Amino acid sequence: MIFQKLSVISNNSKFAVRALSQLQPVRLAYAAYESTSPIIAPSPIPLIVNHGLFGSKANWNSLCKVYHNKTNRKVIAVDARNHGDSPHTPQHSYEYMVADLKYLIENLNFSKVALLGHSMGGRAVMLFALKYPSLVERLIVADISPVTTSPNLKTMPGLFGILKNVQLPHKMPLSTARAQIDSYLARSLSDKGLRSFLLTNLIQAEDGSYSWRINIPALMSNFGDIAKFPATGNMTYSGPVLFIGGGKSDYIQRSDEAGIKRFFPNAELKYIEGAGHWLHSEKPTEFLQDTVHFLNKS
Repeated sequence: MIFQKLSVISNNSKFAVRALSQLQPVRLAYAAYESTSPIIAPSPIPLIVNHGLFGSKANWNSLCKVYHNKTNRKVIAVDARNHGDSPHTPQHSYEYMVADLKYLIENLNFSKVALLGHSMGGRAVMLFALKYPSLVERLIVADISPVTTSPNLKTMPGLFGILKNVQLPHKMPLSTARAQIDSYLARSLSDKGLRSFLLTNLIQAEDGSYSWRINIPALMSNFGDIAKFPATGNMTYSGPVLFIGGGKSDYIQRSDEAGIKRFFPNAELKYIEGAGHWLHSEKPTEFLQDTVHFLNKS
């Protein structure tokens, strides 16, 4: 197997930009995975990866390297607004996230893209494909449905409250701060994997103070818009779509298939047995096998 030399480029600009279709998009932070070697034309259509709630582009770093190496596509992993290195705004809805992606695609001069989104990011890319089908070559939706909403989402407001009430430390090493906060979170959250995931959002400023990378107030106040898929009327996307769910997750129910195909008539559904909602981190080998195969299908 031959691997090309890989260049990872980060763009962490933090500022709002011009209005787009009555919505004010933001300039998303992103990491680009691309070869430094010449690519024989025509170059493959780029892939944009969109993380879920509480996540960031960093969660997808190792997978994006594989996507580039296995598909030769340029891969762009983004931070959604109010997450990672992207700007914080009071607004947070799927319509705003679609406007942000549209602005990014325009600024990168992409005429067409493949999209992959997990959870919240999956709903954002679904809505994008429905609104702008001519811009989307194919779509991968990881463990989220446009039809039903998992009862587990009802626990999310509680997570916001727990994080908001954490007494953040000052002037101590990051490892010590994480251990201290993890001990506090363990009183309410028994899932160590979930605690570790949430703690990836802890950042330290130059003055030694700590803060959360995510915009907790905005996500709390807009959670009603995040928890459900927006009304889309009769819009459909007829391109190839892979819905891939965790066998132990209830975020894509098997009974959703007929409803999914009303939006996405050419969708296929697959499940990774033994995986939960974070299937890409719990079963990365199986997740990559299915998604790379789909990306490389002619």
